[in-house]
Amino acid sequence: MFDRLFGRLFGRSQDAQAAADLYARIVAQARRPEFYGALGVPDTLDGRFDMVALHLFLVMHRLKGQGAAADARSRRLFEVVTDDFERTLREMGVGDQGIARRVTAMVGGARGRLTAYDAAIVQDERALEVALDNNVYGTVPEPDPRAIGALAGYVRRSVAELAAQPLDSLLSGAFHWADPPAHME
Repeated sequence: MFDRLFGRLFGRSQDAQAAADLYARIVAQARRPEFYGALGVPDTLDGRFDMVALHLFLVMHRLKGQGAAADARSRRLFEVVTDDFERTLREMGVGDQGIARRVTAMVGGARGRLTAYDAAIVQDERALEVALDNNVYGTVPEPDPRAIGALAGYVRRSVAELAAQPLDSLLSGAFHWADPPAHME
């Protein structure tokens, strides 16, 4: 009896740690300077949020439909993301009364982006570029179409790169990303 209880507790703890490590890899990739320099992604709270959401999509897209362990990791990953939203808002000084409303808005925004990218990735190149323009470059008055195209190319390369790696590599955090473009193509 105690073995099952401890196994479930430690199993959850290990799963939570694995999801947190995966999220840290997502954030590290999303903060690569190439995105904010060469590709003109706004280096703002909104721009960074959008890049995290984009990389979260890439990982969740790879996990989608890959079985119970992948589904569980995907759910746990989104829980980690939600917790990070709350932690970030607290660090920014948002009071307790405003936290729940803002976290709900951020989670809704992230889900909307995940849905938009998921729909766009199976369509043509233009659909992905529109989704990226609306989200990643949404606060940029006149984004460079070459930057949008380069980011769309990176997304497509990343989907292929993640798909080519064993699922166990992703679940264990021992995977690699496609390199972001150092300049617009």
